[in-house]
Amino acid sequence: MSIRFTTRDRGGLVAWPVALVLAFGLVGCGGGGNGGDDKPEASTTASRSSESKPDAQEGDEQKTLAELKGPSGLFLKVTAAERDAGGFITVSGDLKNDGGETVNVPAQLSGNETEIIRNGSSLGGATLVDSKGKKRYYVLRDTDGRPLTTTNFPALKAGESLPVFMQFPAPPADAAEVTLQLPMFTTGTIEISG
Repeated sequence: MSIRFTTRDRGGLVAWPVALVLAFGLVGCGGGGNGGDDKPEASTTASRSSESKPDAQEGDEQKTLAELKGPSGLFLKVTAAERDAGGFITVSGDLKNDGGETVNVPAQLSGNETEIIRNGSSLGGATLVDSKGKKRYYVLRDTDGRPLTTTNFPALKAGESLPVFMQFPAPPADAAEVTLQLPMFTTGTIEISG
């Protein structure tokens, strides 16, 4: 009987401090009083106002630089090719399934380099061709060999689109136009901004 009584007391002694810590923690995090602190309201208002404006990615107001048609109803709409100060070009757009059935993005888009293929499906096979400078630019990689592109694509249902990007080394500043090549897709000439 004394062992049972001791066990119950120990459980009660441990439970009280835990309950007190939780209670004080909840009171400290509550902030539900009228202390005049309107910061949560301000952030809610700010998020509402930003939600009312359509994001540049959401609207159809984006300028289309190129349209590349691929297999099984896949379609790549390139909407931006921006040069940055670091010497890179980021090409972005939307990969859409214009077909009537669900489509898996082909593995060939990753290219045929072992290091890129090892990191899963991507747009690692994409290249930019500067015909004026007679050079081809491949997708950049990080220090672990992963391509700097959209990776691990889900199956695209009919009519579904997915925002994508690819990052390349920038050609010389006088190269204003380049050709985007993607395995299994038609090619498209795009104008570089920035």
